[in-house]
Amino acid sequence: MKTRNLQMALTFSASLLTMTGCSMMVNDEEVTESVVERPAMNVIDVTAADRDSNYTSNSSKESQNEQADAYGAMGQPPMYSSVQGAYKGRPLTKHIGDYVKNMTQDLISNMEYVNDKTPIGITHFALLDTDLKKTDLLGRQMAESFVHELHKFRVPVIDFKATEYIRITEEGDFVLSRDYLELSSSLPIEYVLTGTMTKHQGGVLVNARILGVESRAVVATAQMLVPFYVVDALIPSDGSHSGDMRDGVRLSRG
Repeated sequence: MKTRNLQMALTFSASLLTMTGCSMMVNDEEVTESVVERPAMNVIDVTAADRDSNYTSNSSKESQNEQADAYGAMGQPPMYSSVQGAYKGRPLTKHIGDYVKNMTQDLISNMEYVNDKTPIGITHFALLDTDLKKTDLLGRQMAESFVHELHKFRVPVIDFKATEYIRITEEGDFVLSRDYLELSSSLPIEYVLTGTMTKHQGGVLVNARILGVESRAVVATAQMLVPFYVVDALIPSDGSHSGDMRDGVRLSRG
């Protein structure tokens, strides 16, 4: 009797194992079929739909910054306007002072005879296609920026437009003048930094050089193309700059 019960138990266990094995095989087949039927994965950004607006705006700003060249010219940045509406232009990462800084480094790198004991004067940059007696706001601002940059290199700069007194008027207090009768005719200037400007495709080509006052010898040179984006960022105090824009297009007379 015990032997018969043992045989029945063994038979039941074998049947149970057989059924379990079949179910496992079925499950394996289902898994295999589901894996086979799964579509191929594509390389997509699945988080793009979940990103908030701040992330999108930051990403767009980063892409705009990547479009800027080393000197501030932008590829496709948005336009912006001043509060007074005096000027509409593109945002810049560089201004004219940054270009003057690079030109000053070029001047210092190939400069001869000029040192911390040789005073230098800085004049406005002239328009090359004139009689060299005309300049513009860019030429004036470049001279001002060169005063700052050369002083940083400890080159003694003489401001020959400074008078010997302070003029007090209703418009303000001034020590600089453009009236040559108010200026000194004898200054210890041994060298002069000057240059020319030429309108070029894409910007203004600036040629800078340092000359000996007595010898007229060129003792340092530098050259750089300043993009129109940077040049147009200079706004005259009379607001005449805005008159050159018509429907978002800058007009010029040929």
